[in-house]
Amino acid sequence: MIIAPSLLSMDFTQTLKQLIEIKESQATWLHFDVMDGHFVPNLSFGPDICKQVRKHSDLFMDVHIMVSDPNYFSDVFIEAGADLITFHLEACQSEEEVLSIIKKIHDKGIKVGLTIKPATDVKDLLPFMDKIDLVLIMSVNPGYGGQSFIPSALDKIAFLRQYIDENKLSCLIEVDGGINAETAQWVLDAGVDVLVAGSYIFKNDIKETINTLWNLK
Repeated sequence: MIIAPSLLSMDFTQTLKQLIEIKESQATWLHFDVMDGHFVPNLSFGPDICKQVRKHSDLFMDVHIMVSDPNYFSDVFIEAGADLITFHLEACQSEEEVLSIIKKIHDKGIKVGLTIKPATDVKDLLPFMDKIDLVLIMSVNPGYGGQSFIPSALDKIAFLRQYIDENKLSCLIEVDGGINAETAQWVLDAGVDVLVAGSYIFKNDIKETINTLWNLK
């Protein structure tokens, strides 16, 4: 299991302190939620935040771009230090565009993830599963932190777990949205590899909460 604290919920007046606490925990990834105010109705942080975090952390930088132009923003955040870029299927106009962005990111030596909004059919991801490193299941509607878990995400995770295993793919399954100790157990049972948690981690003792998640089976 991989734990990726979502920095959208971080107290940015305590950035260095909280990055140290994360580093001292079982978390090995940092999750960045990038929003452009167009694809989703909210704005978050830009590449400069990623650059500054990279100066103070060697953890794997997992960047989820909720943007209308993933082709442009993937370049921007690769330059900022991302190790993995996850973009939305819904932001692309064609299968060819999706494949082009995947290839471009891979050609730069960066891992690629693909994701969908909760209302999108999970089967729409299948043509790309053998070409990506990670699939992100959104268990809330993207755009805001602190939302409640959408239970239908469990069926999507179980479906993808079976598909990945049957086809012997190396793609990881990540889940983001409404994750706490209870929902984390649900998604782990369904077959998730990577847990993203924001409010649950940063509104409690960071190290203790991450280690609670780590100890789930």
